[in-house]
Amino acid sequence: MSGSLALPTDISDVVARALAEDVGGGDATAALIEPAQRATAELRVREEAVLCGSPWFDDVFRQVDPAIAVSWHYADGAALEDNVTVCTVAGPARAILTGERTAINFLQTLSGTATAVQRFVAALGHTRTRLLDTRKTLPGLRSAQKYAVRCGGGLNHRQGLFDAILIKENHIAACGGSIAAAVERARSLSPSLPLEVEVENLAQLHEALQTQADRLLLDDFTPEQLREAVALRDAHAGARKELEASGGIDIANVRAIAEAGVDYISIGGLTKHVRAIDFSLRFV
Repeated sequence: MSGSLALPTDISDVVARALAEDVGGGDATAALIEPAQRATAELRVREEAVLCGSPWFDDVFRQVDPAIAVSWHYADGAALEDNVTVCTVAGPARAILTGERTAINFLQTLSGTATAVQRFVAALGHTRTRLLDTRKTLPGLRSAQKYAVRCGGGLNHRQGLFDAILIKENHIAACGGSIAAAVERARSLSPSLPLEVEVENLAQLHEALQTQADRLLLDDFTPEQLREAVALRDAHAGARKELEASGGIDIANVRAIAEAGVDYISIGGLTKHVRAIDFSLRFV
C-alpha cells in the first residue's frame, strides 16, 4: 500500500500508445498550419478541481515535439479554482494542436479521479479510517489512476494480482468452501505477501479471525453489522486484524461506514466512475 506521489514508470509507454491511436500516420488538420508558425496557448480549468496528470500532459508534448515548452502554475495535488490558468504551452503551433487532445484527455481523466477521491477523503476527515482504491481501473491506465488516487489523498490497495493476495468467495468455493483451508494454502504458497480475505457475514468473519490473514474485507455490511464486526474483532484474542469495508459505498453513506470503526474503506467507483474535469486550451 502506498501513500506517496512517486511517479509511475510507464508514463512514456502509456503516452506513446495514446498518441498512436490519435495521430496514426499524421495530423491531417494540423497540416493547414505553416510549419514555422509558433504560438502560445493557455490551459484553463472551467470548474473547481484537484489537479492531476501534469507528467502525462508534459510527455505528450515532449513526444510530439521537444521544442514545445510547458510552464505550470500549479503542481499535481493542488486545489484549482474555477477559471484559473493552469499552465501555458509555447512552441510550434502545428505540434501544439496535434498534441492538445491527447494531453487534455490525460489531464481531465486523472484530475477527475483525484477530485472524486478528495471529496471522499474530506468526508472521512474526522475519523481514523483511510480510503483505498481497487483494481476497477480503466484498462491501460492502472498506474496513472492509482497515482491520481494518491494525489487526491487516498491510498492504493494492491497494484495487481501479483503484489498481494485477496481471497474472495470464488477462491473459497474452489478450495472446498473453507476459509481456513484457503488461507492456509495461500500462506504456504506466498508466505511474504500481504493476505486479505473477503467475508460476507459475521459467521464467516468469526472463522476468518482464527486464520493467519492480515486483513478482512467486509463485503456489503451495513453500518450496524460493521459495528458488530469491529466489536468481534476487538474481542478476539489473536493478533489484531485490519478491517476493510467495501460494496455499496458512496458519498452519502461513507461517513456512517467510517464511524462504525473500520480501518479502511475501498471504493471501486473512485477509478471506474470517472467524470472528466473541464479543461480548455486556447491560443493567446
